[in-house]
Formats: sequence, C-alpha cells, structure tokens
Amino acid sequence: MSETLTNRASPDAATQLDIYRRMVRIERNDEFTRAQIRQGRITAPYYSARGQEAIPASISTLLGDDDKICTIYRGIHDMVAKNMPLRPLWAEISGRVDGTCKGKGGPMHLTHPETGVMVTTGIVGSSMPIANGFGWAALLDGTKQVTVAYFGDGASNIGAFHEALNLAGVWKLPVIFVCQNNGFAEHTRYENGTAVDQISKRAVGYGMPGYTVDGNDPLDVYAHAHAAIERARAGEGPTLLECKTFRFFGHVFGDDDKYMDPGEKDAAREFDPLPRFRQKLIDDGIATEEQLEQMKSDIEAEVKDAIDFAQSCEFPSVDELRRDVFAEEIPA
Repeated sequence: MSETLTNRASPDAATQLDIYRRMVRIERNDEFTRAQIRQGRITAPYYSARGQEAIPASISTLLGDDDKICTIYRGIHDMVAKNMPLRPLWAEISGRVDGTCKGKGGPMHLTHPETGVMVTTGIVGSSMPIANGFGWAALLDGTKQVTVAYFGDGASNIGAFHEALNLAGVWKLPVIFVCQNNGFAEHTRYENGTAVDQISKRAVGYGMPGYTVDGNDPLDVYAHAHAAIERARAGEGPTLLECKTFRFFGHVFGDDDKYMDPGEKDAAREFDPLPRFRQKLIDDGIATEEQLEQMKSDIEAEVKDAIDFAQSCEFPSVDELRRDVFAEEIPA
C-alpha cells in the first residue's frame, strides 16, 4: 500500500498566499490561452491542465530557480507555477521569433533554463529519464539542486517510467517523480489501462518512498513535496508522488470528451481546488477578498501584456527552417 507521511511540514501564511498566486496565474493563463485559440488568434495544439493547479503551484514554492523541472505536453501549468516569464512563453505558443525556442517549438516544446524549466517533451514519459540526467549532474557537481519530473498516469505504464525510477533508485538521484494522476491516459480511463489501484505502490520496486497525495489539496501536496525535496537534498535519493486530481477538459483542445462521465466531471468541478483554497485563505485571515481580487487583476494584466507582446513579434523567417538542426560551426 501507499506509504503514510509522518512528519508533515505546513506552509506559513506567506507561502500559502504564494501557492494561491501561482494557482491563479495558471488558471488565468489557461483561460486566456483557450480564448485565443477559440478566436483564431493562435493555432496550436493545446492540452489544458485546468483543475490540476494545486500540484505544481505547491511544489514550486519549495524550489529555487536553480532547481529544475522536466515536464510534458500537458505541462504549461508546471512552467507557469515555476515563475517562467509569460512574454517569451506566449511568443513561443504564438510561433514568434521572441519565443523561448524562436517560435519553432510551440506549446509542446517550451524551455526557460533561467527559471529551471529545462524541457517540455511531446513524447509520453520522456521527462523522467531526462530528469535523471539533471539529477546525475547535480550529484557530480556536488550541489543541492533537485529535479522534478512531471508526468501523467498513462506514462507510468511505459518503459521509461520503470527504467528511470530503477536507475534513480540505484544511484540515489535527487529526483522527485510527480505523477499528476487525472484519471485519464489521453482518452482511456485509469482503471482500463492500469492494473494497480495506486501508482505510488510501484515505488517499492525501486527502493524509494511512494505516496498517494490529494492533488487538489495544496497543503497535502506541500507536505509531501517538502519531505521528498528534503530527502533529495540530503542525498537520500528519489521519491514517487502520485497526486490524484481530475482534468476539467478533454485530452486536447477541441476534444468532445464524450468518454468522460458528465456526472463525474461535474462533481470534480464542484471541488475545484482554486475557489476552495481561496475561501480557506479568507476564512483563516490570511487575505481579504479585496486583496485576492487585486491579485487576480494584476495577474490578468500580466497575461494580457504577454499576449500583446507576442502578437507584436515577428514570425520566424524561412531561413530558420534549417537552423538549430545541425551545428553551423564546428570548433577547431
């Protein structure tokens, strides 16, 4: 069975407010992204993570810019939570030259090393072996850096998951494997594609702790992530966190999501982590409604500024088609 965390860290008031800020930043960015696609202002594949905000928002408050994340195509929320600047993000998803990959990667291939966003991959599960590489580098360099590998529940059934966790366990790499289990592997329900009832149970096979976490509860995510990160920084090796959540939309933008049970989806939205955590902050006297509304307005202004910036940027020239494929100059 999944392990039980005994020593639970709790975020202070300032950290809870920061978690909420990151959650709102994710939600507002997602809302504007879907609106821009609907309006035809950008053309790109988009995989909404609406409903999963609490997971990367809570984890990211425990990470510094020198700590790294490797994520997947449904991972823009992970980057936004890591405080990636929105201007280059929007320029990239808009296919403009001032994007993080000069407009040639799009939303499935974003990167921003300055804030520790190292790679976004469109290959299911490949965030994990890449994260191991960064973890190995941290060990060789003798730093206290940690790397978070984000992935979905479907990726836990492919070879890269097993290979990456096994090697991380053998070498005691400072990697935290975070499965954002939203109940669906693309269009396949969890129980129709995964034999084990909790992905965290698989951790025992690789000599690491494994926890099943309420991915909609920022405090539960924070407590487990804190323990995993402290363990990694202390040189004790990796941890597997299975964060149970629910995605509010289909696999990809435009998906009619008929494979999702309407009642189940409505029930999940009733427990939307964003308004629930907002109310908690108010009830606990951490913030007022006016302060949280101002925060939301400030974040919306940040997103709108990023959109305007992206739309003002140029598209890549035809000359860029063959660039960044081969080395243009070979050192002597």
